[in-house]
Amino acid sequence: MAPVVLGYFRYTDIWFEWHQALPNKEDGSPLKAILAHDSLVHPDHPLRNGKHGIEMYMGTLQNFETRLLFSSAQVEYIRAWLFATKLTKTLIPLPYSDCLLTESNLRNVSPIYFSNGGELRNSLKKIEKNNKRLKGANPILKSRRQTFELVRTFYADKVGVWCACDFEAWDRDHSLLTEFGWSLVRWKDGKEISEQGHLVVQERRNYSNTYVPNNRERYNFGETEFIDKNQFKKRIQGLISDLTKNGPLYLVFHDNNQDIKYLNSKAVEAPLTGLAYMLPDATPDDGIWVIDTGDLFAALEGEPGGNKRGLERVCRHLQIPTEWLHNAGNDAHYTLLALKTMASGDPVDLQREKRWPNRTGEGAPHAPKGVKVEFKPWEEDSDFSDQEGMVGYEPAGGMGSLDISNDE
Repeated sequence: MAPVVLGYFRYTDIWFEWHQALPNKEDGSPLKAILAHDSLVHPDHPLRNGKHGIEMYMGTLQNFETRLLFSSAQVEYIRAWLFATKLTKTLIPLPYSDCLLTESNLRNVSPIYFSNGGELRNSLKKIEKNNKRLKGANPILKSRRQTFELVRTFYADKVGVWCACDFEAWDRDHSLLTEFGWSLVRWKDGKEISEQGHLVVQERRNYSNTYVPNNRERYNFGETEFIDKNQFKKRIQGLISDLTKNGPLYLVFHDNNQDIKYLNSKAVEAPLTGLAYMLPDATPDDGIWVIDTGDLFAALEGEPGGNKRGLERVCRHLQIPTEWLHNAGNDAHYTLLALKTMASGDPVDLQREKRWPNRTGEGAPHAPKGVKVEFKPWEEDSDFSDQEGMVGYEPAGGMGSLDISNDE
């Protein structure tokens, strides 16, 4: 017996081509009816298996173009259901095997839900437009978009632990760590469990910063623990060690470079054996994986270069209220919230359009060609007054000359 090959079919192949290839033309009408936009999203549709809507899939091809997909299991079920309900006289043949996309054809696949026909129709138009805009896109942006979709896929699997971490150090000597904060999410029996904490080195409790705020005693999400530097080291080592016992550990940072250095420093010496920056193609069973919300947001806003946003600005654009940043516990908490809101949302292009409609390409007159979002000055700067926004402020040289490189 030949092995059964599982994979995905392009939505366009199933909707436009499958019925035309049927040997019995009378079977084409019921097939078209069950695949119609408004039919697919109906609560009584045989493929509906939850409250969110019809589950379909967004796949990224090897050339980084995206496609809306049906799974081969869904296609099999549709033909079986049509025959069982006697809407077709025979079990209609499957689409040509040449149409089947397998793992080798796809960089990643993630689920997407549609609750009404309008959403489904509009998503197809947006996918087509974005594929055209992304032709010739910067490899950095393509890599970020790939990471974004992998993170969405892994997060949806509800496996392992996602732990946001942040350090603060004395700004006159960065080798002297003053704080550590963490905020994590994991799942037990499908139920989400959250934990967080904030540690301050007792010996450095009164060290005063010169260039950043002194907010170490303004933790918003629990009680700060003041411990000596030896206990500080042991607590962080123990935390990382314990978290690796629950499947894959995703360490989430906002700009990971400095925090990874702190974890590896003599002041901490965290057990990071096997730490990896590049995500695998499928959900891992174990290991320690670095996730950077700065890169995820750059993918979401379509930033192709090095102009990544600071945490405060990312949270503002994601509608996450913040208070007392530069406290390690608070920063870790807001970093995890940023991760969760992006990872639990739609695929990158649809999510971007929902958050900031008509802000890219031809939809925004000052936006560069491609998928880069054009933000307004009052969205970029919390101190920009409402009155200035109302009168249509534009810097000299037009919006294109607005310098947003300094996030702080």
